Amino acid sequence: MNSKVEIMGVLNITDNSFYDGGKFNSLKASIDHAKKLINDGADIIDIGAESSKPGSDPVSSTDQIRKIEPLVEALRDISNITISIDTRSSKVISHLLKYKINIVNDISSLEDKDLLDIVKSNRLSISLMHMLGTPKTMQINPIYDNVVDDIYGYLKNRAELCINHGIDKSNIIIDPGFGFGKTLDHNYEILNNLEKFSNMGYRVLSGISRKSMIGDVLNKPVTDRLYGSLAASVIAIKNSTSILRVHDVRETKMLLNFKELIRNS
Repeated sequence: MNSKVEIMGVLNITDNSFYDGGKFNSLKASIDHAKKLINDGADIIDIGAESSKPGSDPVSSTDQIRKIEPLVEALRDISNITISIDTRSSKVISHLLKYKINIVNDISSLEDKDLLDIVKSNRLSISLMHMLGTPKTMQINPIYDNVVDDIYGYLKNRAELCINHGIDKSNIIIDPGFGFGKTLDHNYEILNNLEKFSNMGYRVLSGISRKSMIGDVLNKPVTDRLYGSLAASVIAIKNSTSILRVHDVRETKMLLNFKELIRNS
């Protein structure tokens, strides 16, 4: 696997995301934040208009497009940065193809089967995430036989679905889904065994930033979880993650200066 670690900067244009819900709902605020993410060193910007925090309701494709399209259009006028769209909807992706988007970040791992043909035909990358149930139900008593083995088997199956559909292996990303139907212990068992997922041969995305798995250890609100997020990122880097999905791009970029020391320690 490539030793490069990419930074995926989060840009939520939602009312209720757990950290930045409502902050970037105006077009100007979202464009300004996109510029900041780029200036701070993001390799990828992940744009979503559907919150997936525990208990969230789904958002229609029409509403997602209404929010995302003006931002993506404006972003493409100023940058060729890799754009990831955080959606479960083939309608959203189809509508945004004209803006040369690059990645589909699908928390449902192709629940919408029409995405398979869209990803293949347009040579997009697809990020396949593990989630137990739906955002509405996922944190209601999550139980596994073996959390690492169960998630490994699920992601291997979803990735093979893509391979069998003709999607190139290099365009497949896997994400164990920290916080998506996992207890605190589950999350850290996954984090400490992340290299097993990397050994599957796909890029591994780790979305740890400021989540409750950090807050529950520090006993801190979401606004005070930066240092815990960076500490968890060190573990993810050591265990061969390929992409860090973060809110704090500048600080994560500084952390990556130590990447080789972390991996060789």
